[in-house]
Amino acid sequence: MDSIMEATKVSFSYEEEPDAPLVLDGVSLSVHRGEFLAVLGHNGSGKSTLAKHFNAILLPREGRVLVDGMETTDEDRLYDIRQTVGMVFQNPDNQIVATIVEEDVAFALENMGVPPAEIRQRVDDALRSVGMYQFREHAPHQLSGGQKQRIAIAGVIAMRPKCIVLDEPTAMLDPRGRAEVMRTLRELNRNHGITVALITHYMDEAAQCDRVVVVDRGKLLLDGTPREVFRQVDRLKGVGLDVPQVTELMHELRRAGLEVREDIITEEECAAELARLLEGSGR
Repeated sequence: MDSIMEATKVSFSYEEEPDAPLVLDGVSLSVHRGEFLAVLGHNGSGKSTLAKHFNAILLPREGRVLVDGMETTDEDRLYDIRQTVGMVFQNPDNQIVATIVEEDVAFALENMGVPPAEIRQRVDDALRSVGMYQFREHAPHQLSGGQKQRIAIAGVIAMRPKCIVLDEPTAMLDPRGRAEVMRTLRELNRNHGITVALITHYMDEAAQCDRVVVVDRGKLLLDGTPREVFRQVDRLKGVGLDVPQVTELMHELRRAGLEVREDIITEEECAAELARLLEGSGR
């Protein structure tokens, strides 16, 4: 499958000494064009550091990172790399710079010298794509956390990247805001073909993705579909991670001796499996 981002044996440390502890230690990972990828890991695992390598915010100490075939260490391609991969961070307030929503979305385009008529079209399209067009004349500070994050995403979309990397974008949001952002990301991925790499610590968000990778102590620990990864409950808990609640329920039922599926990751699947279990018991 064609890769839009590729890390090969990447090592990185925030300290310059040769023997400094590595935050990333020989990580190799390909992000496929058009996929929805979740990156999991406990605090300090290296997942956010890896994300910043895909936008050339950080450069590897060893190894290489390619973005759509461009080497991130090539300073002459830095503009093109950041046009290809847009970044969205945890706190939307840190990315909002204007007092009117549509002006904020237009900010980067104006700095890029995009013609005014095209800016108008791109801003409108971006706001529609995240369901925020009706708020285009509102003040960002009057919006909810989830709405602000969708505005931040719109600002990235307006630059028309092929990929969006999001570093824990829902960490500061309530459940409703989290749901809004996840719905927006799924639509961008499915309807517009934008590659999404989501760094998160919410297992239910990861369960909605095409693929899940787990980073632990700077190394890639697991890589597979959500079902393949989350069925390894004991291994995930061993590195300080949880699994979706329905997956854990099935795991505990199996430990109690009941024959239930161990690859369940959604509430609907859990309900169906429990109904089957009850029917089989004659209740």
